[in-house]
Amino acid sequence: MKIFSVAFFGHRYVDNIIKVENLLEKQIRKLIDENEYVDFLVGRNGDFDQCVSSSVLRVRKNHRDDNSALVLVLPYPTAEYLNNENYFHDYYSDIEISHAASMAHPKSAIQIRNREMVDRADLIICYIEHEKGGAWQTVEYAIKQGKTVINLANENETINLL
Repeated sequence: MKIFSVAFFGHRYVDNIIKVENLLEKQIRKLIDENEYVDFLVGRNGDFDQCVSSSVLRVRKNHRDDNSALVLVLPYPTAEYLNNENYFHDYYSDIEISHAASMAHPKSAIQIRNREMVDRADLIICYIEHEKGGAWQTVEYAIKQGKTVINLANENETINLL
C-alpha cells in the first residue's frame, strides 16, 4: 500500500480559525479521495496545529475514515502527554516521539522534529502570513528540499521546486 504523508506547519496564533479550518477541510477531503492511504503528520504547538487536528478528525468522521491516520509527532515527551496518555491515544491515530529531537536541547528540539516531518512528507500544507518564526523556517527548509508546499494563507500559492 502506498502511504502518502502530509506535514502541516503554521503560526502559533491564527486570527480566523473558522476560515483556516474550512480551507484545511477542503484539502484534507481532496487528499483522502485521491490517495490510497494518507498519514497526516501534525504537532501540538499552537492554534494552527489544533485547527489541523480538529479538521482531520471532522473530515474522517463526516467523509471517510478508512484510509487515513492523524499522527501526532512530538519533539520529546511533554508533561501534558505523560499526564494524559490515554486521552492522547484516544484522540490521535498514532503518537510518535522524535528520537533525534528528544536528545537535543529543548530550544532546538521543535525545529529538529519539524525537519524530520518535512523529510518524510510528500506534501507540506502550511498557513504562513509573514516570513519569520519557526513555521517559516521550516517551510523554507521544505522548499530547499524540493517539497511541494501549499500555503493556505494565500489560497492560490503552491510552491513546487521539483
